[in-house]
Amino acid sequence: MGGYLANYGAGEEQRERRTRWLLIAAGILLVLVGLYWLTFDTPILERYIRIVQELKNHREEKQTDLFLDLLRRGDYKGAYALWGCTDARPCRDYSFQNFMEDWGPKSSRIDTGSLHITKSRSCGSGVILTIDSARNQEDKLWVEQTDLTIGFSPWPGCPPGR
Repeated sequence: MGGYLANYGAGEEQRERRTRWLLIAAGILLVLVGLYWLTFDTPILERYIRIVQELKNHREEKQTDLFLDLLRRGDYKGAYALWGCTDARPCRDYSFQNFMEDWGPKSSRIDTGSLHITKSRSCGSGVILTIDSARNQEDKLWVEQTDLTIGFSPWPGCPPGR
């Protein structure tokens, strides 16, 4: 009778050992595939970076979308207010008349229906947004992260160290 119970549970131990090694091998394979994917498959990596960037600049992009929507509707006073300028407190260096020359119905950006954000990049205390129109004209806008005021970007791109 002793020989009958001598191998009791031995098959279960082998099965557990085999399952453990399969899980370890699958984990190592998953890590290697992930590293290969991140290292060599650049379109996917660029897409991932763009998604992270979009999530990071979401508030600023929504503010710019609101600005473009106000321009489309012809609410130039409302759009001007997003620049931090109002009738009560006009901007010293950017009057409403200058704003209308840049963004009004007679400006070179007259086709406001085609204005859209093409690029977004965090830079220091703000975000530089590239706005493109149907006339292949690009404008760089700056959205301050603290109060979401909009203005023209002081730089064409983010300077080094920012």
